[in-house]
Amino acid sequence: MRRHRAGTVLAVAAGVGTAAVLRAAHRTGRLPGGSARWERTNHRGDPVSLTEGVALAGGAGLPLLLLDPPAGCAVLLAGVAGAVDDLGGRTDVKGLRGHLGALAEGELTTGALKVLTLGVAGLGAVLWSDRERCRDGNGEGRRRVRVDTLAGAAVVAGSANLANLLDLRPGRALKVALAASLPLLDGPPAAATTLGAGLLVLPEDLRGRTMLGDTGANALGAGIGVAAVQALPARGRWVLLAGITTLTLVSERVSFTRVIESTPVLREIDRWGRW
Repeated sequence: MRRHRAGTVLAVAAGVGTAAVLRAAHRTGRLPGGSARWERTNHRGDPVSLTEGVALAGGAGLPLLLLDPPAGCAVLLAGVAGAVDDLGGRTDVKGLRGHLGALAEGELTTGALKVLTLGVAGLGAVLWSDRERCRDGNGEGRRRVRVDTLAGAAVVAGSANLANLLDLRPGRALKVALAASLPLLDGPPAAATTLGAGLLVLPEDLRGRTMLGDTGANALGAGIGVAAVQALPARGRWVLLAGITTLTLVSERVSFTRVIESTPVLREIDRWGRW
């Protein structure tokens, strides 16, 4: 037990340390394309930097390349897909329905490309984990791996997208994801590295000086999604997928911000820590 806890602490520390190094790279202007390329305007019209997302994605994903390579690849690939959308995406196409609608008309937007990439990232990570978990070799075992793996891949992609939907106010997506990571800390290392990187970037996010953007939100959700899928039994994956799918569909018609602002408890939690 002590050895396992020590491994968790080291994974959290690795997430914190890697994210800190990437934050330092931003402050010295050494990020790809220069720091100015990552500047945006937030919901209040104030200038903010998306480099927080780079720090989160790298802090959560890079240590996993050593601790859990498939999970690390999924987190980093989710971050890269988000970065492509952050730096070159269309601003007039919003939501899953908008991007899939454009795809149906023959246009591959960066948002649609991101959705496809998240699916591939999730499938690769979960397929690897399931093959390690299920080695009985009989037909029924292989069938379960195929069906439940698809559910797990959808959870990873859906979690990444859901984190992006929550990233509309300072600290909101991070609070939800970090809370979700706590019961997973005794399991796969993805939850621990994501927690560490998230804690490092949370103060500046709450101040409204930086934001996750698609780069960080996708990596954040993918990290928690991978950890959840690796820890949950098959039935748990389907239950989680149903919840994520419901929230995603609801978001197409209902504003999360409006619901939170109209619910006193949620409103207080959402505003906690903001400067």
